[in-house]
Amino acid sequence: MRAVLADLKSDRGFVSKDTVVGGYGSRLDPFSRVTSVICYLKKQFHDVPSVHMAYVAAILARAGHEVIWTRDAGDTPDADVALVLSSLVDHRNETAWADRMRARGVSVGFLGITASKMPELFADHCDFIFNGEPESAAIRLAQTGELPSGMVVSEQINDLDSLPFPRWDLVTEDRGRRFGIKWSSRPVGGGYPLLASRGCPEFCTYCPHRILAGYRARSIPNIVDEIERLSDRVRHPYVIFRDPLFTEQRDRCVELCDQIAARGLSFTFEAETRLDRLDVELLDRLYGAGFRAMSFGVESTDPATLKKSGRRPIPQHHQRTIIDHCRKKGIVTAAFYVLGFLQDDWNSIAATIDYATDLGSTFAQFKILTPYPGTPMFKQIEPLLSETDWEKFDGYTPTFKHPNLTGSELRYLLGAAYKRFYMRPSYLANFLKIQNSAVRDWVSRMDERVNDRHSREEIADVSRPVAC
Repeated sequence: MRAVLADLKSDRGFVSKDTVVGGYGSRLDPFSRVTSVICYLKKQFHDVPSVHMAYVAAILARAGHEVIWTRDAGDTPDADVALVLSSLVDHRNETAWADRMRARGVSVGFLGITASKMPELFADHCDFIFNGEPESAAIRLAQTGELPSGMVVSEQINDLDSLPFPRWDLVTEDRGRRFGIKWSSRPVGGGYPLLASRGCPEFCTYCPHRILAGYRARSIPNIVDEIERLSDRVRHPYVIFRDPLFTEQRDRCVELCDQIAARGLSFTFEAETRLDRLDVELLDRLYGAGFRAMSFGVESTDPATLKKSGRRPIPQHHQRTIIDHCRKKGIVTAAFYVLGFLQDDWNSIAATIDYATDLGSTFAQFKILTPYPGTPMFKQIEPLLSETDWEKFDGYTPTFKHPNLTGSELRYLLGAAYKRFYMRPSYLANFLKIQNSAVRDWVSRMDERVNDRHSREEIADVSRPVAC
C-alpha cells in the first residue's frame, strides 16, 4: 500500500498544528509591526514537524507499506490512501486538498482532534475519519491494508511503550544540519518533538489538551531509548517535549536526568510545565541534563479568575523565584497569558500586561480567550458566540460577545500587550541575558520612560472613536 501523509502548510500567517492548542492549531496573522516580527521568527523557529504523523509513518513503515510525505497543498501524488492532519484554523485548505486527492481516485482520511470533535467540517471531503488518537486505527490499517470508511473509532493506547519510535526520516526533510543562535536555544527549523506523556492531569476548563484521551506516561527507559536513537542519527539534537505538564512527577524528572547522564547522551531540550512543579534544585538537575528552555502558563494575575476557569493559581513569589533562577542559569523562558476571561475588564487586563513585563520572562505569548469545541469553557460561552467562521478561532480573534469589553477593545489590548512587552529596553536586556547590576538599573530607568510614552500613545488612541 502506498500512503501519503499530509501536514499541509497554510498560505496565511503562521499556522501551528499537531499538539498546539491540543491539536486545534493556532494562526498568527500579523496585525501590528511587533506581531509581524514575531510571525517571521515563528516561521523560522517554530515550524515543528508533526509528532503524531511521525508515529503513523513508523506504524505504516513497520508493516512494509510505502510512506510519502507532503506539506505542499499543491502536491497531489499518486497513492492508495492519504491521511491528512486536521486543524480548526486551516480546515478549508485541508479539505480542498482532500477533494483534489479524491478526484484522483485516492481514499482520503482525516486524523487529529479537530476531525474527531468536529467531523461535520470534514465528512463531505473524505472517506473516513480516525476518531481519537490516531495510532490504534493506523495499526489496524497497517495490519489489514483494508481502507476504512466513515467514523473509525481509534481507542487510546494505554501502553505507550508499545508504540514504535517516530520516523523523522519519513515525515520531514533532513534536520541534522540546522543551526541555532545563542540566545534563543531552539535552532532554526525547530527541533524534534517528543511525547513523554499524553493528555493532561490538570482541569483547566478552556484547554483542549485533556478532551481527546486520558493522561498516560511512558516509562523513563523508553523515553531515553528514543532520545538515544535520535542522537545516533542526529549529532547533538534539539528535543522539544510536547507534554502539557512535563514536570508533573518530580521523581520521573530526576530519573530522566540520571539515565541521560548514565548513557552519556549529549543533546539539549525544552519543555512546557507549571512553575509550581519546579524548584531550584530540580532546575539545576534538568539544566545538567541539557534543559535550556521552558514555556509555562501564567494566564491571569487574578487568582479568582483562574479558579473559576479550573486553573490552580501559583503564588507570584514562586513564579519570580523560578524565573530569576532560570535567568541566572541561562534557561530561556516563555510565559503564556490569556486576555478576555469572562471576569476581565480593561483594568484587569492592564494589570496582567504590567505583570508580564515586570516578571521578565525571555518571551511572552498573549492570546485572546477562545472557547474550543469539546471543552467545558465552550459549553459555558456557546450562548455568547458571535463568530461563525471556525478558522477565526485562532487565539488572536475575538469570537464571543464579552460582558465587559468589545471585540475592538480586546484586539486593541492584545496589540498593546505585545507592544509593551517587546518594545522596552529590559526585554532586550533579558533576551541578551545581561546580569550586570549597573546596566540593569539603567535599563529599569529607561523602562519607565518607555512605559510613559506607551501610556501617552494609548491614551491618545482610546480617546478616538473606535470602529466596531
